[in-house]
Amino acid sequence: MLLVHHDEAAFDKIGKEKQQQMLAESVQLTHRLHADGRYLSASPLQPAATAAIVRVREGKSFVTDGPFIETREQIAGYFLIHAKDRDEAIAIAARVPGARIGTVEVRPLIEITGLPA
Repeated sequence: MLLVHHDEAAFDKIGKEKQQQMLAESVQLTHRLHADGRYLSASPLQPAATAAIVRVREGKSFVTDGPFIETREQIAGYFLIHAKDRDEAIAIAARVPGARIGTVEVRPLIEITGLPA
């Protein structure tokens, strides 16, 4: 999984035209990955303020609106890809437009049997 992180306030300052250009580049990247058999899923996320944080402690649910993590960067979106190894995943992450204004975290998934296809 490629998790795209960036500072939402900084992203808002780059302007709508640049934001649309980056989105178009991301869509083009997904098409190239799909053509190579590497694409599974991708999507930007709504702003962090739309998030809900859910914790369960001693059987009781606690819900907090918005992000509760003390950080300047938020998770802005993701790419779920097939990669033959870590190096290939890192090479793909370097092509994600969000890497130019934030970071892309590359993290392997844990495969669990019994999950729906």
